[in-house]
Amino acid sequence: MGSRGVFQPVGQKRLTNIAVVRLKKGGQRFEIACYKNKVGDWRSGVEKDLDEVLQTTTVFHNVGKGVLAKEKDLQASFGTTDPKAICLEILARGELQVGEEERKMQFDNLFKDVAGVLVDKCVNPETGRPYTLAMIERALRDVHFNIDPKRSAKQQALEALPMLQQKFPIQRARMRLKLTVPLDNQQDLMECLDRHDATLEGSDATQTQFSANVLVDPGVFRELHTFMQATTKGRGRVEVVSFAVTAEGATAEEFAASATTHASTTSTTSASQNVISSPSHAAAAPMSAATTSQQLPMASPGKRAPAARGAGAGADAGSSGGEVVYARGPIAGIPEAHASRKERFAELDNLQPGWEVELKSKGDTVEAVFYAPGSGECVGAYANARRMALAASKAAKGGQ
Repeated sequence: MGSRGVFQPVGQKRLTNIAVVRLKKGGQRFEIACYKNKVGDWRSGVEKDLDEVLQTTTVFHNVGKGVLAKEKDLQASFGTTDPKAICLEILARGELQVGEEERKMQFDNLFKDVAGVLVDKCVNPETGRPYTLAMIERALRDVHFNIDPKRSAKQQALEALPMLQQKFPIQRARMRLKLTVPLDNQQDLMECLDRHDATLEGSDATQTQFSANVLVDPGVFRELHTFMQATTKGRGRVEVVSFAVTAEGATAEEFAASATTHASTTSTTSASQNVISSPSHAAAAPMSAATTSQQLPMASPGKRAPAARGAGAGADAGSSGGEVVYARGPIAGIPEAHASRKERFAELDNLQPGWEVELKSKGDTVEAVFYAPGSGECVGAYANARRMALAASKAAKGGQ
């Protein structure tokens, strides 16, 4: 029989894939070996089984070197030598030593949480609609916002909002409340709403009570609640209908205006086709057809020809419904009631002078429609106008 090698038992317990929790007490350093990603679950109350958190109940002076803590040191520092009780104290008060990858994961998750809070609680003041998560994350990076791992996501989101407002159109979404007071306190309630710049959506009164549906800034909710308690002496009621009011889709008026515009465009096109097909215009028909064939590319059998752009598209964008609060004119002429927009839109004139704008009120929001210099073409929203102004500015610098 061939000789076999002598089996040498390993007298070490190798701790792999560990997270170290360290506590300094009584001038000594004590460490315990835990499973990764389990310490946070234990501290938050998600994990209840201690065996799922600790790799071993042994207490170390140094986990990496395998140096065990002496019983006399444990007795002097903790007043006991019970390893389970000592591990529980270290878990509760100790400092978690995390690796680079874990730390990066924690920062990324907290960063996404901060952006998520801003998405839920903030809107674009021009449209009343929320931003996407990707847009908020990019904006936070643009303003160089630093994440603090020791603070909650909501606290940091409130701190990041003023930084974002310096460069981007963003604000806290308003709350929708239903306020109910005795009929005797109706006048007091209306004066309070006026002081806090609340928007009254509707009201209802009975023989004994008055109720109002209002939109308010979240920052005044506590003051309103205190006012209701003090003024009505406990007989008033504050109901939160919505924590964040955002616009969703087109309103019925906008949809009706769009349908009317589409119908008028269709009827005009049909009338022009009838004129061309009449005998008196037979000579003009070939020329019109030739001109059309030069302007629009021919569509292949499986594809639809692209729609024509230009003045027609601009007219549709400029004729959308809404009450005009500033008729088409230069950006410098925007009234002081819209000073924030005037200051932001001034960038267009700096890039390419001659831009014109029209402001329209749609419900609680004000939309801006821009017209290009020279041609007067309607380009729609501010983003489109800024893109064209940047391109014109670069072209002008390149020509020089």
